[in-house]
Amino acid sequence: MTLTEQMTELAKQAREASRELAKLTTAQKNACLLAMADALEGNAPAIKEANAKDMAASTQAGLSAAMLDRLKLDDKRIAGMAKGLREVAALADPIGKTLDERTRPNGLKLRKLTTPIGVVVIIYESRPNVTADAASLCFKSGNATILRGGKEAIHSNQVIAQTMVQAARKALPQFPINAIQVVPTTDREAIRELLSLTQYVDLCMPRGGEGLIRAVTECSKVPVIKHYKGVCHVYVDRDADLKMAGEIVMNAKVQRPAVCNAMETLLVDRPVAAQFLPEIARRLNEKKVELRVDAASHKLVQGAADNVKPAAEQDWSTEYNDYIMNVRVVDGVNEAIQHINHYGSAHSDSIVTRNESSAQQFLHEVDSATVYWNASTRFTDGGEFGMGAEIGISTDKIGARGPMGLDELTTYKWIGFGTGQVRA
Repeated sequence: MTLTEQMTELAKQAREASRELAKLTTAQKNACLLAMADALEGNAPAIKEANAKDMAASTQAGLSAAMLDRLKLDDKRIAGMAKGLREVAALADPIGKTLDERTRPNGLKLRKLTTPIGVVVIIYESRPNVTADAASLCFKSGNATILRGGKEAIHSNQVIAQTMVQAARKALPQFPINAIQVVPTTDREAIRELLSLTQYVDLCMPRGGEGLIRAVTECSKVPVIKHYKGVCHVYVDRDADLKMAGEIVMNAKVQRPAVCNAMETLLVDRPVAAQFLPEIARRLNEKKVELRVDAASHKLVQGAADNVKPAAEQDWSTEYNDYIMNVRVVDGVNEAIQHINHYGSAHSDSIVTRNESSAQQFLHEVDSATVYWNASTRFTDGGEFGMGAEIGISTDKIGARGPMGLDELTTYKWIGFGTGQVRA
């Protein structure tokens, strides 16, 4: 079988499965999700064994420590996947909701109802927990999903998907086995083939680095929901509680630097820079964070940090996914907003201040999918937003924006109830 034939068969199977999924009740879907969660925990030894193969190959291939951390599965992360599935089961079914209802002057009644999108392709890198997150959300919202993880996680992804399908089939014999499929090849050309099949595939959602997302967007013939990168900012205002600011900065940068909602640039208002920057530089230095700084910041962090470099122009728009951070001193909230709207990626940005006027200006004028006042950018996540597991994050302005959960995996149709009306 050629690659074209293989991908066409995969997509056709998904389309058929999507039609079967549409027939399942909420109770049936929830029973499958709970069975999947139990099975992931019960099959943890096999999942970890598969993950160990991926970790060994990736270590040998020279993946960075941050990327290896994203790839690693242990009991805690497997339990986290199971917890995510149970949370999705507990959420309201997004299908069949009435969004609008109206009666026309001729008596024709119209109702706008949420429906599944159909077949969703998820393309992602490194993090095998995405397999469970994406599959569970697509399933609950009545969508068949085709999962294409990175080659570094191929064994982990296959075992996770197999575990979920087998558990669902056991809990519900009519569960369509092709509702959750993993692309069985690491050949990159498979993506191009799959995303040319507009008669079967309805939507693509890439998750990963900017290079992956741009490559997918450029080759896809089906609609793509995406964010290119996460260049996230924290702005420490002159009216900030500096102790709070320090905790937010540390959390936003070093808790998990390899994720898209980690902070890449710290902006500090000039009146508090001399007080704030030396102390935060010392704390970041303890975590081995490299600082790339403007001239004003350089004078203030000298002696407080070991690894300090002048920031180049391209650094301000770079997503590092690593222990590297930009620092700039700005003159007030206006300059902070201008910097973010120019260099940012419209992902997540935060202001730390006690001044409500400055905060409201920042919240309204920063053109990002998620904007915070006195909170870490790390909260931009479906789980943290109460959506259960997350399908991805979008910085697009048409359709879904920000963390994407169940509701963002639906479309709608109009249903008309007539009594013989014909158009004049």
